[in-house]
Amino acid sequence: MYDKNNHLVIMAGGMGSRLWPLSTEEQPKQFVDVLGCGRTLLQITFDRFRDIIPIENIWVVTLVNYEKFVRLQLPEIHASNILLEPCRRNTAPCIAYASWRIKVQNPRANIIVTPCDHLVLNIKEFQRVMLSTLKFADETDAIITLGMKAKHPETEYGYIQADLTCSTARNKEIFRVDEFHEKPDLKTAQKYLTKNNFFWNSGIFIWNVSTIVNAFRVYQPTISQMFEDMMLLYGTEKEQDRINEIYPLCENVSIDYAIMEKAEEVFVFPADFNWTDLGKWNSLHSCTGNDTYNNSIIGQNVHTFETNNCIIHTIQEKQVVVQGLDGYIIAEKDDTLLICQIQEEQRIKQMLEQQ
Repeated sequence: MYDKNNHLVIMAGGMGSRLWPLSTEEQPKQFVDVLGCGRTLLQITFDRFRDIIPIENIWVVTLVNYEKFVRLQLPEIHASNILLEPCRRNTAPCIAYASWRIKVQNPRANIIVTPCDHLVLNIKEFQRVMLSTLKFADETDAIITLGMKAKHPETEYGYIQADLTCSTARNKEIFRVDEFHEKPDLKTAQKYLTKNNFFWNSGIFIWNVSTIVNAFRVYQPTISQMFEDMMLLYGTEKEQDRINEIYPLCENVSIDYAIMEKAEEVFVFPADFNWTDLGKWNSLHSCTGNDTYNNSIIGQNVHTFETNNCIIHTIQEKQVVVQGLDGYIIAEKDDTLLICQIQEEQRIKQMLEQQ
């Protein structure tokens, strides 16, 4: 049975163009079938939550330009549960908007906030962790984040330093956060890997709606006041017009900086359900099934010869043959073909943008 107080907010407004040419600013990666499985990243995110969150309690926050993708890819979600940002203002305003909107509907709501570009392979364990943290949020005034067990020295993730000396009384798997750390250089990431209390910051948060709203009131009073003043407009025809007016006035600030690094009752659930943030081509290489020669291949009819450590994403082609490459990306979409060394992907994209 679903707990009707449990809600999910999927953040789907990011630019998401780092997997070029598969994704672009016009159609970011969250709306693309990155894994070649017939489902986009947005749909995959929805799929892993639909067994634990009532569909009527699933919300998507996205840029107004992307509304068409959400409606097309998630027809199960009611139009009123698609919250439209007129412009990008980072994660704090996004989460504030969703939190006040949900509070009007259910003042007792417990909320999961998640990005939509993650890959989770152990769905059963993921759902167990989610339900456990929702229960903890319902019973306390805690802010909870998920910390992923570090598998290698990653410089693309922030880190959470936890106090593992004593777990919480209500949940033996949840610990107090000592400190948040920004994305490190390689030497620092290698040092973190040797410690058992440093975890990748997943960017997944769990809290009661009253907890997060009160946190905004204390630590971000300007943002708080903007959305508090809209209490009588949520769910009405005037909501979007007012959002269009106030949203550009919000500070462009992340939830980590706005709330997480300032709040006192912040906790972490160290988890391990085979998680990856699909932020770049190399992350796709590390999370898909690779062949004997460490090639990640997504496509129906791909043949490789004397080829190693490559990422090949060619689902629109009838046949692809690759010979003699080592450490390359071969990716195509809509008559655009990319062939470059894996470590050069961002530099190549920047060069193209400058032309």
